[in-house]
Amino acid sequence: MDYDPCRHSDRDQALKEASMSYARPALIQKYGPKVGRCLALLLFIVISISAAGQTKSVSGSKPKAPPKTFTDEPAATLQAAVDSGKLADLRWPNFPEYRLQVENFYRSKDYSLAWIQNGQPTRRARQMIQLLSEADNEGLNAEDYDASRWPERIAKLEAHHSPQDEARFDLALTVCAMRHISAIRLGRINPKHFKFGFDVEHKRLDLAHYLRQLQSSPTDLKEEIAKIEPPFERYKATRQALLKYMKLAEQDDGEKLPPPIGVVRRGGYYNKMPALAKRLRQLGDMPQDAVFPDNATVYDEPLLGAVKRFQQRHGLSGNGSLDSDTIVQLNVPLRACLEQLRLVLERYRWLRYSFTQPPVVVNLPAFQLWAFDRNNRVGLTMNVNVGDAYDFQTPVFESSIKYLVFRPYWNVPPRILREEEIPEIEDDRDYIKDMNMEVVTSDGKLVTSGRISDDVLRQLRAGKLTVRERPGPENALGLLKVIFPNEHHVYMHDTPANRDMFSTNKRALSHGCIHLEHPAQMAQWLLRDKPEWTLERVERAMHEGPDNHTVYLTKPVPILIVYATAIAEEDGEVHFYRDVYGHDASLEAALAKGYPYP
Repeated sequence: MDYDPCRHSDRDQALKEASMSYARPALIQKYGPKVGRCLALLLFIVISISAAGQTKSVSGSKPKAPPKTFTDEPAATLQAAVDSGKLADLRWPNFPEYRLQVENFYRSKDYSLAWIQNGQPTRRARQMIQLLSEADNEGLNAEDYDASRWPERIAKLEAHHSPQDEARFDLALTVCAMRHISAIRLGRINPKHFKFGFDVEHKRLDLAHYLRQLQSSPTDLKEEIAKIEPPFERYKATRQALLKYMKLAEQDDGEKLPPPIGVVRRGGYYNKMPALAKRLRQLGDMPQDAVFPDNATVYDEPLLGAVKRFQQRHGLSGNGSLDSDTIVQLNVPLRACLEQLRLVLERYRWLRYSFTQPPVVVNLPAFQLWAFDRNNRVGLTMNVNVGDAYDFQTPVFESSIKYLVFRPYWNVPPRILREEEIPEIEDDRDYIKDMNMEVVTSDGKLVTSGRISDDVLRQLRAGKLTVRERPGPENALGLLKVIFPNEHHVYMHDTPANRDMFSTNKRALSHGCIHLEHPAQMAQWLLRDKPEWTLERVERAMHEGPDNHTVYLTKPVPILIVYATAIAEEDGEVHFYRDVYGHDASLEAALAKGYPYP
């Protein structure tokens, strides 16, 4: 008969027979009948214990108790829906990304209803529904949280209804609340989806625990939620700007201003001046009490000043002359401006909320840098030039500035070496000598700075050698580079003396690194806790100091390279910029797909 290890009686009998048949004859022969039988029995016991241990190791530790099953209707309905990760009542029925959190939320209370007492929504439930219904004011989509469906659900509970209705209402509110809380805290889409270098995981909440806390807290619900929002003043200013532009968008009649003939300067003529004045008043660039006759035909104040202010807020020239670029921007629908503000609020939620040191922030679409002081105020600002929009986009990420290099070498990045420098060398073997460059090994040892041989060219093509440019004012990095280690090999630096990269408002001209308009001021700011590093000393180090001189910061300074096409100032003024890399379009398209967001 076959041996079934799951049948203990068969197992014991088999062990006994095996042990006895093997052990008894030998033991009896050696020790005698009585002693032999005792020893054989002892051997059987030892084998039995060993086999039992092996059986336990195969089957695992003590089996888990089966999940508790509830029979009362609300709990059973809740449990079944939670287990499935789907509730058909929701606009976005599937909630797999929140299923475990929802399960933890209900399981801790034996699947009792959380938002209903005596068949009716609790006071906290009504507050949460109100909050979800106002989600548009946060730059979110209220319909993601079933805003239009809650009145009907409440009405159903106020009429004759079933226990299953209560369970579905309760679960719908829990899922919507978790989605809303997570969106406020982390944003709806993980920035990693766009290959942006921001980590939101460290801010992730235990939603089950947090929701229980919200239910028991006596504090106003909005006040509690505000504690998990981005703590930045400009986030709050952006939210206020959002409310303003929501009203403006409702008033937008869609009227388009015609392009001017040429460029209209002071004293010139434009045939739609009253319509232009109306638009500028609407946007707040021309004061409401400014006197402007409807029959005016000469382009002058206050219209010229209002155009200048509008241009300054939209990354244009700011000279007050009315040109086609200005008219194109004036004709942008206000709903598009509103969407820019929504996308910026989403991106604020991707940022970390606290820093070891006041950060440096570079906003790519604005071509602008801000360095913050310990009071969270802007202590230094300057223009920057960033990566070309087509081939060398500057990446979006966070890092820490660790050191500066005065009069640096430029180590040519592999892509530029492959696509630009090697073809130049192939055409002209004296290219390296003429361009003040050197061929070096991977550890920086000089190979040649003269005419390139066939062998050196082969090694360059194979990636065994590389190229660097000698320090000096014509160096591609200028006289300073600011290093924040990152996988992209991107850093901030000066500009070669022979290049003008700051005379235009469209400053996306680099190979991906960030050119500083005022590099000496940047260096002095970063070294401001070292009193000996005055601005004068920084400039001497740049122009007269030793080559490739490294100076470490006392403490690393966080740097954020961000992408925001709308910036709201604390005084209420809003600046808008072009979607230079198309990141707004990508984010808007991803959000339009709805849950589950990537």
